[in-house]
Amino acid sequence: MATIPFDDRDGFIWFDGKMVPWREAKVHVLTHALHYGSGVFEGIRAYGGNIFKLREHSLRLLDGCKIMDMKCPYTVEQIDKACEESVRLNKITDGYIRPLIWRGAEQMGVTAQQSKIHCAVAAWEWPSYFSAEAHEKGITLKTSRWRRPSPENAPVHAKAVGLYMICTLSKHEAENAGLNDSLMLDYRGRVAELTGANFFMVKNGEIHTPTPDCFLDGITRRTVMDLARQHGIKVIERAIMPEELKTVDECFATGTAAEVTPIGKIDDISYKVGPVSKMLREEYGKLVRTAPQAKKGVA
Repeated sequence: MATIPFDDRDGFIWFDGKMVPWREAKVHVLTHALHYGSGVFEGIRAYGGNIFKLREHSLRLLDGCKIMDMKCPYTVEQIDKACEESVRLNKITDGYIRPLIWRGAEQMGVTAQQSKIHCAVAAWEWPSYFSAEAHEKGITLKTSRWRRPSPENAPVHAKAVGLYMICTLSKHEAENAGLNDSLMLDYRGRVAELTGANFFMVKNGEIHTPTPDCFLDGITRRTVMDLARQHGIKVIERAIMPEELKTVDECFATGTAAEVTPIGKIDDISYKVGPVSKMLREEYGKLVRTAPQAKKGVA
């Protein structure tokens, strides 16, 4: 994320149905989401002022609300419009949009039946998540000690705020070691994802990616899989064990923030930034700026 202070900047945030000055978009210290993690969010990108796959993101946000037993007071059309207005009013060209829905401070305790459901959308300029050097050489990862939970233990198919606790811990662990990010395994010891991106590897010209049964099936993930198939590359979703990482030709990550980012190292295994990763990064870059859904704001 960008390092500028996010609580002290110019601009506007869509907050519970209206635009408010950025510095005035605040919540109470006893907000339920702050204490119990009762919130869902999305990460969306705008390219050239146009939002890419907005409708898919808005729908996933509302699906997350249902999983989290939160009745959103806004329709998918209203959320789309809030995102579009946030981009326009903040004069965003290449930027990031963060819709967030959470339980408020009307009730304190584990139960939240009386808590109001709030919604906000913020947008800011944000050209790239990783540096140009990282894209050229590939990002560096370490395997995290934290693991993705099973579907029986957490709402793994919602983009829920509480699920990111272990992502922050894993990311900090990697950064403190001088690396870019962590690779997370799942509760079975299988390869899962990065802290905020999906994982892919290339072997013998074919792409392999973990089956998303305990983590998000990313919108960018599906987009890149479609691009690969359009270019005649076979894509295989399956269980991937950590020892397989020594036998592959290249690895890359995908996500709204990460886009398509090559991986140069995982623990003591190094990879070259190969032709498949380069091609998909280039093709994804073309798509997000030319696809009809980017201009219309729908998937």
